[in-house]
Amino acid sequence: MTSVAAPADRVRLASQRQRVLALSRHRLMLCLLLFLGVTLLIGARLVWLTVLGDRSGTGGLADGNLPSRADIVDRNGVALAQTFEAWSIGVHPNKLLGNRREVAEQLARVLPGRSFAEMYALLDPRRSFSFIKRRALPELAAAVNAIGEPAIALEREPERLYPQTALASHVIGWTNIDGQGVTGMERVLDERLKDPALRGQPVALSIDSRVQAAMESELGAAMVHFQAVGATGLVLDVHTGELLALASLPSFNPNAPGQAAPDARFNRATLGVYELGSTFKPITIAMGLESGTIGSLSQRYDATVPLEIGRYKIHDDHPQRRWLTVPEVLIYSSNIGTARIADAVGEQREKIMFHRMGFDRPVDIELHEKGRPLWPGYWGRTTTMTVGYGHGIAITPLHLASAYAALVNGGIWHPATLLKRDGNRPVPGRRVVSAQTSATLRQLLRLVVLDGTGRRADVAGYRIGGKTGTAEKASGGGYAHHSLVTTFAGVFPMDNPRYVVIAMLDEPKGAPDTFGLATAAWNAAPVVSHVISRVGPMIGVYPDEHKDIDVSVMTPLLWRAPSPKKAEAQPQAEAQ
Repeated sequence: MTSVAAPADRVRLASQRQRVLALSRHRLMLCLLLFLGVTLLIGARLVWLTVLGDRSGTGGLADGNLPSRADIVDRNGVALAQTFEAWSIGVHPNKLLGNRREVAEQLARVLPGRSFAEMYALLDPRRSFSFIKRRALPELAAAVNAIGEPAIALEREPERLYPQTALASHVIGWTNIDGQGVTGMERVLDERLKDPALRGQPVALSIDSRVQAAMESELGAAMVHFQAVGATGLVLDVHTGELLALASLPSFNPNAPGQAAPDARFNRATLGVYELGSTFKPITIAMGLESGTIGSLSQRYDATVPLEIGRYKIHDDHPQRRWLTVPEVLIYSSNIGTARIADAVGEQREKIMFHRMGFDRPVDIELHEKGRPLWPGYWGRTTTMTVGYGHGIAITPLHLASAYAALVNGGIWHPATLLKRDGNRPVPGRRVVSAQTSATLRQLLRLVVLDGTGRRADVAGYRIGGKTGTAEKASGGGYAHHSLVTTFAGVFPMDNPRYVVIAMLDEPKGAPDTFGLATAAWNAAPVVSHVISRVGPMIGVYPDEHKDIDVSVMTPLLWRAPSPKKAEAQPQAEAQ
């Protein structure tokens, strides 16, 4: 027999269900409100930390998101040096829980280049702590962690990365294992790059990575072709002193500087000092114009026979055997004519000019890697003559570039810089020659490329001027006749100079296409030509064959203007 609940029981059960449902709804609402409150609290805290938190670098989560060292970029913002988080792997051998031999075997298997014997010795229980690997990639850290030994310690640490590898390596430099700048701009800017208040702001160099790549590429090709032991080149803004390129070859990878040979880490552009030969001749002519010893460009100098001074004879490499005007002295790169001009200028005025150009002290640049010029110990009449054409004094290629910038920019010498300049701030400088002398030098340097030893540097429409220089390297108290340093110092465009471009090869050899000749006219000048043709449009200089500097005033002063085609057809040793 089925029992039926009384009406009162049914009412009581329905009332209980309603109370249970109401309590459930109340609890659910409380949970939802609590969850919403926690969410809002977390959101508000994140907003506070992100927007209103301490950004001074003295603490807070925001500071923890900044790299430990600021980036270095080129003038266009291309990354040259960056920092990312790596791992340091260490071990406390005296706290080792596993079997020493087994742990050593496991570490040797996962660590490239590390042997069991090394690992076993490193796990000596008498040691309290040893590093296994610094700046390890996350994959390696994970593999070591998978060994499962509690005595192994893993910690994050910053790793400096150079994404362009060897590009501009001598400019950028590198950092050591502890993140300290060792060479290059990493060393120069060390405190600035580590400043907590500035770590989020990259430092912009004056270098243009495109121009740098073109310079390194052309120098490298010339080094191989002429079997040179080294090379250097640069591109310098004549008005600001900014270096758009500064290259030294061989180069190295700053990601692994310890693997590079000492010669590769040597910066030939700022640390190496060289006798740069006939590239000094325009400076000597500028001295003659400034001092008044050159009264007119039509003034003639006796180059009929070698110049005897004491027991020495000064020869011309491409003798004309006649009296030469000032433009001809430069076009034919006459040692004899230049020596006579220097002799007339005199020792004191020559020293003063070289001092103004900075040739008596390390080059003015931020880098610590700077060579001290070899200044003559005795400066008599013979020295006055020979340093006038670049023998007996040794400077860096950057010294020469700064001097040429002053010769063509209106006469103002500016210190070189590897930092991008603020266009709204005045550039420091000092006058070294008059504006009139500078204007004359622009014409003379253009004439050297049109009709003289620099013809192979010419590029149609770019109005290039410059001077070749070939010098024998000093050796054993004398000179090594077959060990040359060849240089071309170029400027463009000569009607409104903007950049100095220098290329130098260290001990180049002759090649079949140069008829076995190894002078600057055959090897350094073409490098400058190739660089300018590649980078001109990149830096705002476009070829224009309807523009040029007027050199017509010089033409009547040339007894015989050589034909470029004829010179090309006759393989003879060109003058320096």
